[in-house]
Amino acid sequence: MAKSQVTMTINGRSIDALVEPRMLLVHFLREQQNLTGTHIGCETTHCGACTVDLDGRSVKSCTVFAVQADGASVTTIEGMAKPDGTLHALQESFREKHGLQCGFCTPGMIMRAHRLLQENPNPTDEEIRWGISGNICRCTGYQNIVKAIRHAADTLGGRVTKEAAE
Repeated sequence: MAKSQVTMTINGRSIDALVEPRMLLVHFLREQQNLTGTHIGCETTHCGACTVDLDGRSVKSCTVFAVQADGASVTTIEGMAKPDGTLHALQESFREKHGLQCGFCTPGMIMRAHRLLQENPNPTDEEIRWGISGNICRCTGYQNIVKAIRHAADTLGGRVTKEAAE
């Protein structure tokens, strides 16, 4: 099969590559770019483990062809931390507030939460739950994920997080 040339910016770095027209973005990221933080779960858009940011939108990269991302800017979980390794507020909040257990859904959940907080910097808990509703977690029950996103929103917005005693 003839390959197509694609150029995109991934985590701030310009990439030129040859891809088969049928190659999914998730496979391109994982197999050709070695960005394995984007997970493959269902390959049907149901679980959200493969969520990345594509030109300012959350997309499930298991249903986007790499050729469709030609010319685009893609951010994966690897692009969230600062170059010096300092974690993004969402990553730190998921760690601090125990927003993960097995960790499989975490990269997609953080990427979706990142876009949610770009669109709504101070969401209510209900808005957070609605905003992440396309991402499935089989371990946590979502309580600590919501807490983590709320904490990150407060941190990014310069607000003090107030929690009841546990």
